[in-house]
Order: sequence, then structure tokens, then C-alpha cells
Amino acid sequence: MNVFFLCTGNSCRSILAEATFNHLAPEGWHAMSAGSKPTGQVHPRSLALLAREGIATEGYHSKSWDNLPVTPDIVITVCANAAGETCPVYLGKAVRSHWGVEDPAHATGTDEEIDAAFFDAYRILRARIEAFLALPLGELEKDPARLKAELDRIGTLQP
Repeated sequence: MNVFFLCTGNSCRSILAEATFNHLAPEGWHAMSAGSKPTGQVHPRSLALLAREGIATEGYHSKSWDNLPVTPDIVITVCANAAGETCPVYLGKAVRSHWGVEDPAHATGTDEEIDAAFFDAYRILRARIEAFLALPLGELEKDPARLKAELDRIGTLQP
């Protein structure tokens, strides 16, 4: 199963989600990420945070959704609509869900405050990914409506 994390810039949240999912996922499950308007680079704080958490960072780069290597089975948008951000809409046949997370790339303040914003985004995404991976995935692969309901529920979790 291919899970696609989508946001606008593909520099922070979707990269954090992709790397974390691939770090935790069982065999046969794989995540990728992209942006509707990619920035062209992964935010250095995202890479530093992943490295501190013991998650591999090699090979992750900011990319467009125009050139996906495989067709996704599941698309999860991670834009924070409440912040007035326009979240891209994926038009394929995949199961779609929204897991809104504030963009740490827009955080201001001291280095500690900015790092905290990145960690908050990571913490939320990791908790949701762990909840996703705790589901009976074999059963849900065969029941797209139930899978969507579970993903939507997980997208409301605020750890």
C-alpha cells in the first residue's frame, strides 16, 4: 500500500510524515510525499529533527506531485486549513483524508520557539501515524469506506 502525504511546499510537514511513516511502517506499506507548489528544498530544521529522532533523512527532497513514482492508495493532506492555507486537492481514486497541522516553516521567535514548532508538528504527525499503524491494516485494505472513516478520526487526534 502506498500512502501519499501532500501539502503545499513539501518542505516540512509532508516530509516529516513521509520519513516517520517509512521509519515505522510494516513491510508492504510505503509513504511518499510531494507538494502542489514545492519549495525545492527540505527545511533544514525538518532534517535535523528527524536525525535527532533516529529517523533516516537520506533521499528526502522537496518534489512536485506531478511526478509521483507510483499511484497512491491513500492520500493524506497535512495543510492547516484553519491558518488560511489552501490545501491542494488530489483528484485520483485514492482514499483521501485530511490531517491538518500548522506549518512550522512559518514559526517565528527564538531558535527554541521555532524548534518547538517543528517538534509540535512532528509530535502530532507521529501520534497520528502510530494510531494509523495500530489499525487492523489487513482488514481495512479491503474496506475503503471504513479505512477513510478511521483516517478521518485519526486526523482529529490532538496528542
